[in-house]
Amino acid sequence: MKLTVVGGGSTYTPELVDGFARLRDTLPLEELVLMDPARDRLELVGGLARRIFTRQDHTGRITTTDNLDEAVDGADAVLLQLRVGGQAARQQDETWPLECGCVGQETTGAGGLAKALRTVPVVLDIADRVRRTNPHAWIIDFTNPVGIVTRALLRAGHKAVGLCNVAIGLQRKFAALLSVAPSEIHLDHVGLNHLTWETAVRRGGPEGEDVLPKLLGEHGDRIASDLRLPRPLLDTLGVVPSYYLRYYYAHDEVVRELRTKPSRAAEVAGMERELLALYADPALDEKPELLAGRGGAFYSEAAVDLAAALLGGGGTPYQVVNTYNRGTLPFLPDDAVIEVQAAVGAKGAIPLPVHPVDPLYAGLMADVTAYEHLALEAALHGGRDRVFRALLSHPLIGQYAYAETLTDQLIAHNREHLAWA
Repeated sequence: MKLTVVGGGSTYTPELVDGFARLRDTLPLEELVLMDPARDRLELVGGLARRIFTRQDHTGRITTTDNLDEAVDGADAVLLQLRVGGQAARQQDETWPLECGCVGQETTGAGGLAKALRTVPVVLDIADRVRRTNPHAWIIDFTNPVGIVTRALLRAGHKAVGLCNVAIGLQRKFAALLSVAPSEIHLDHVGLNHLTWETAVRRGGPEGEDVLPKLLGEHGDRIASDLRLPRPLLDTLGVVPSYYLRYYYAHDEVVRELRTKPSRAAEVAGMERELLALYADPALDEKPELLAGRGGAFYSEAAVDLAAALLGGGGTPYQVVNTYNRGTLPFLPDDAVIEVQAAVGAKGAIPLPVHPVDPLYAGLMADVTAYEHLALEAALHGGRDRVFRALLSHPLIGQYAYAETLTDQLIAHNREHLAWA
């Protein structure tokens, strides 16, 4: 089995490699290809990856290359984890929206649209080259904004599934609070990528006992603190929102905070420099503790499970993924990409039935789905008017004066990445 990671020079990659090594019985890789145009960075990451495999007695081969066609040739699955423009572009995404009093974040609001416009054309080009080389390969998208990117891939007819680590992180957190194995916890996870709610937490599977009231009753303060939302809000909602919902439920508070501290991009850039220095140490043969602060917790477990299931080798029976709605949420179009529990196998992901969704959440989902449709149109076809329409439709923007200003700033800051600008 051959798996290719596009963006293999990411500082995330040792987390992924560690999972491949530990979970080799679930996903028996014979070859892991790390592809990245940044050769210097790639060799540091690739060297550590090989040492991790050696330390854990994994017999698979790890190769590195900056040649995409060579990397994907014969691959059974291709995992995308790229960042067009790097941390410098992210730094911009997180700062210029604040000038209008709008949240600056790499996947939400105006910054998220900028990232989508940079990313979608690049990902579609990669996917087309994968299809020409190996039309049977699965594409697993971990590249943000996952919902929009996955929708672009599916719309173009690619064999693709989107992946996010939010759900698996919550599953692990809830299991620890309940002192049970993670495999005992099944989430009723519903929404769009980075716009999700846990409406039930079940022990034993999709029909198991809902222990969410117990979790909120006994551990509500801890959960609220982790989400940085007030405990009374969780008690009122009776669900656990993703921490990305704070950008909606406490937007102005978040903007005030972001204006008074260094950006997450600056923090991550500094962390990446430290990590790459650690990766250069030939004695290092395991992922360093510092990597936990980079984000992406449990990403490797989620990726292994998904790849194994798609390639017919196992994995857990139900997984939270991003895929076409196809009537699962009746208030959204069939071609909306939703993030829900699904049965995953060699034919792809089939969403499980979802209990009726409270209008409080359904309304916001519908609004953001409409934005994502317009965002994808702007990413595919370009044009100032399309960018403006997408920004005007976003629930965190919504005012024409803001949308006008943000449109001009987005284009100015991303001109080198926009073929039409």
